[in-house]
Amino acid sequence: MSDPGRGTAAVPWHADRGDLTAAASTRGCSVGARFEELAWAATAMGEISLRRRVEPTLGVDVFEVKLGDEFLMSSLFTVAEVELARLGLAALPDPDGGGLDVVVGGLGLGYTARTVLEDARVGALVVVEALAEVVDWHERDLLPDTVGLAADPRVRLVRGDFFAATATDDGYDPEAPGRRFHAVLVDIDHTPAHVLHPSHAAFYTVDGLRRLTRHLHPGGVFALWSDDPPDEAFLEVLRTVFGTVEAHVVTFANPLTRGESANSVYVAR
Repeated sequence: MSDPGRGTAAVPWHADRGDLTAAASTRGCSVGARFEELAWAATAMGEISLRRRVEPTLGVDVFEVKLGDEFLMSSLFTVAEVELARLGLAALPDPDGGGLDVVVGGLGLGYTARTVLEDARVGALVVVEALAEVVDWHERDLLPDTVGLAADPRVRLVRGDFFAATATDDGYDPEAPGRRFHAVLVDIDHTPAHVLHPSHAAFYTVDGLRRLTRHLHPGGVFALWSDDPPDEAFLEVLRTVFGTVEAHVVTFANPLTRGESANSVYVAR
């Protein structure tokens, strides 16, 4: 994350997944009342924890996910996760017949999935999440903003590797191998070039995205969250595979810098 001391004229990136260490400090607040570790587990990707703290500048509860020494996400910055769903689904026409079938790659704090369900056109949502611990948080309703997400009859939370599933013919729904979807919305890695695991890198290539298109209906949409400004090299990869490609810059207020921060959402159809 950019230096919190920078002026309001700057538009820093990495506000969402960057180093939130300074922001996560209790700043002298009493532990227990103002900080709580809700869940912790050792995983193949490192130690993962869900933490609740009071943000003293706003006086609100903030929920954060930390993997190893890296902060992955915070409920203080969710605008772009919401816009990932809104922009991705807005690119789709109303479905003929039944509702839209949607995949979300990466459950996280659940804001993208929750926003998908707010679209009345959505008939079914499959969320593919690699870490069983994250699925468990939602099944236990540990996050106030997404209580009931796991119990929604339209939702299936699938414990699995989104990237490995993309490379198979069976795809994302183990109960319906080969099923196609109207939209695939992905929020897993920091950026196409800054991935959480080396095995993810192949997904962001021409061949990787062509494998993704096998799981989309004709005219279907792929949308991707990124912590960096739009990357022209990745846009060229998208244009090689898809007919229509846009990169949206999503800005939002950053109370820690008293300015604005930004993420990117790529939408390809």
